[in-house]
Amino acid sequence: DPCQNFHCKRGKVCHADKQGKPHCVCQDPAACPPTKDYEHVCGTDNKTYDGTCQLFGTKCQLEGTKMGRQLHLDYMGSCKYIPACTDYEVDQFPLRMRDWLKNILIQYYERDLNTSGILTEKQRNKVKKIYQNDKRLVAGDHPVELLLHDFEKNYHMYVYPVHWQFHQLDQHPVDRLLTHSELAPLRASLVPMEHCITRFFQECDGDHDKLIAFKEWCHCFGIKE
Repeated sequence: DPCQNFHCKRGKVCHADKQGKPHCVCQDPAACPPTKDYEHVCGTDNKTYDGTCQLFGTKCQLEGTKMGRQLHLDYMGSCKYIPACTDYEVDQFPLRMRDWLKNILIQYYERDLNTSGILTEKQRNKVKKIYQNDKRLVAGDHPVELLLHDFEKNYHMYVYPVHWQFHQLDQHPVDRLLTHSELAPLRASLVPMEHCITRFFQECDGDHDKLIAFKEWCHCFGIKE
């Protein structure tokens, strides 16, 4: 099969021509495998797609058009009303996000105590100190004042999770800059729960070049020079 090891980007599938040469063609959205309700996604055109296969297949078929350029994955799940983010909420957002990232790393560390897997040995050593210090704040919905006080008092515990998340996203390519598509996996999964995340990332891009540099990312989360 000439298509066996031939890679196509999202929205395209491999097709062998009459000479047996593989090339990429747009995925037919109607030919995408059936999905469950929880696999539905919302596009930036505010339409619900049965899954990412259907969304990116549609985007591919619109290639070269304004509509195609503007169509992206907005968030996971069916489209719904997302309320506007207030100035107060966007100011408080880094507090919750920092706490959430810290708790994720602690969960990964606990899981890796029994089976190695998610974190590297170097990452485990970093998180071990955070884990040992984190019995004060139990994961939960904490008031803003408590999160702010804990950040100021235990600043060092919040720095690594912020750095770690940036480097998890900075993959294609690794260049200390986050593109829209590199941010998408985090953004898309959080929008239904955290309606301020889109505005937060827009405001992180201080120089409006559509890229979030490492310094901009840290500044957004309140991490000092």
